[in-house]
Amino acid sequence: MMLAFLNIDWQTLADATALGAIYALMAVGIGLVFGVLRLVNFAYGQLVMAGAFALALASQWGWPVWAGIVLCFASVLVLSVLMDRLVFRPLRGHSPAVMLVATFAVAFLMQSIALLWFGPLGKIASSLAYLNRPVTVGSVDIRKITIVAVVVAVVCMLALTLLLERTTICLHIRSAALDFQTARMLGVRADRVIGLAVGLSGALAAVVAVLLTVQTPLVTPDFALRDTIIVLAGVVLGGMNRLIPATLGGFSIGFATGLLGGALPTNQSQYIPSFVFGAVILVLLVRPSGLFTRGRVVERV
Repeated sequence: MMLAFLNIDWQTLADATALGAIYALMAVGIGLVFGVLRLVNFAYGQLVMAGAFALALASQWGWPVWAGIVLCFASVLVLSVLMDRLVFRPLRGHSPAVMLVATFAVAFLMQSIALLWFGPLGKIASSLAYLNRPVTVGSVDIRKITIVAVVVAVVCMLALTLLLERTTICLHIRSAALDFQTARMLGVRADRVIGLAVGLSGALAAVVAVLLTVQTPLVTPDFALRDTIIVLAGVVLGGMNRLIPATLGGFSIGFATGLLGGALPTNQSQYIPSFVFGAVILVLLVRPSGLFTRGRVVERV
């Protein structure tokens, strides 16, 4: 009854779940870098934008779908490595504020380059447009991208969980996330761990770029910027100090955004961020350590 009153149908629930899954992947990518470097990477959205432009170029050049996806992953991973080598590594010994400002600078630099290169109108990534066609599940028509997004997110999360728990280097990532200085004293190689965390974060950004371009084929220099800001709020909402709470926060805020998009009339969709961030403020006033964290959060200096 409540869902019917809010004008929410099964299609809206499915789309909200898919958006929550995509935002959860973005939250994992942001959380990986934060867990190791204690750095909120504000340039993460620009990595997604770069991958989306790679897909748009591949579509324009008439490349097959698989080649466009390979170009997307290659572009994002190269940019992630360059960001680590040219920005994160030289500034690692400086204060978090310095590194934070550096990520802002990188974000605006990448956005400006995209604006100069592709122009304000952007490009169309249409190679995966067929995933917007509906498929009937029971008596409900659900877009293929909705199913694909949920399946891809689940597979990525399971693969990342196994990777973090079963491989030695990823165990180093987990130990570095808990206490970086102690991990280094016990023999963990900092450059290797940080490079892998940044690389995994970049791979997830490429996955997000593929999924978002299906839902929003028009790729502009500010592509994924709004999504990144919302996901950052979700990471804080869930609990930034732990990867799983941050992921749950990203999913929750994505799901809520999708529900509001279905409940509100089209001409009032611009109010969605106001509702979302207002709810985030209310939740943090009650649980400042995060909605999905347990106990008292200990600050590490």
